[in-house]
Amino acid sequence: MKPQAEDGNWPRASNWLSGDHFRPPLGLLGLLGVPLRDGAITPGRCDLAPAAFRAALARFSTWDLIHGCDLRDIAVRDHGDLPVSDAVPEDAAPDIGNAVRAALPAADALIVLGGHNGITHPAMCGMTPALRDCGLLTLDAHLDLRDLALGLTNGNPVRALLRDGLPGTHVVQIGIQSFANAPFYAHLASESGITVVTVEEVRRRGIEQVVSSALASLAERTSHIYVDLDMDVLDRAFAPATAGSRPGGLAPWEVQAAARICGAHHKVRVLDLVEVDPSRDVAEATVLAGASCMLAFAGGLRSRFPVG
Repeated sequence: MKPQAEDGNWPRASNWLSGDHFRPPLGLLGLLGVPLRDGAITPGRCDLAPAAFRAALARFSTWDLIHGCDLRDIAVRDHGDLPVSDAVPEDAAPDIGNAVRAALPAADALIVLGGHNGITHPAMCGMTPALRDCGLLTLDAHLDLRDLALGLTNGNPVRALLRDGLPGTHVVQIGIQSFANAPFYAHLASESGITVVTVEEVRRRGIEQVVSSALASLAERTSHIYVDLDMDVLDRAFAPATAGSRPGGLAPWEVQAAARICGAHHKVRVLDLVEVDPSRDVAEATVLAGASCMLAFAGGLRSRFPVG
């Protein structure tokens, strides 16, 4: 069978990732793969996710119909994947932090593709050495405050950041679910001053209002904001490839809206996308949802620049 000819009028997001952008570009989006898999509470193949996300972009175009913009207005610099798939989180942490630190100066924002949620601690430390001046916004079903006695895992990045100087009052966690956390850690979050927004509250207030309010609050007291997008914030029906997703989570359109709002905020420097094991996916549902969030974030970044 003869291969189907490429449609020159249908700009693929995968080509944009490979360098197809308008010249001169208005801005630059960095991309870094961190395929960490060791140290996960539920073992899996999250190390396969960065490649799967990149491949999924071939299914999307660069044209944002709703907002009337083309992502090719900004360039992408893909820094490839760090060789950390077989490393324990403590050993991988310096390389992750250094890679984020090296990628950020030239970029208007950076997307870090996990790997599991254990990448959040070193990546945020790489964003800036002064955690006390940073804000953390998580989209996650879990508090990620588990004990540090057994080392860094995907269950304790927020606990590790608090230990290393991030004020709890600089943390907002959105999408937290019942029956996915423990009372001890809920009490710790409250004691630490963390703002917890449950999935039920998101539904009452709307994702746009919740995320915009969280970013405004963090921006008042910090210079830089890090966004941790754990795909298990999605309802299980939409995220079968995330070990921690449960029924009752958010819908893809809500998380896409959140990603776009984050991309548009001038203090957001890094977004990570974590906790997807492509080997467990069904009909590529989770990988495609993650790729759509990448594009939504990039669309938000595009909106930081004036039109014309």
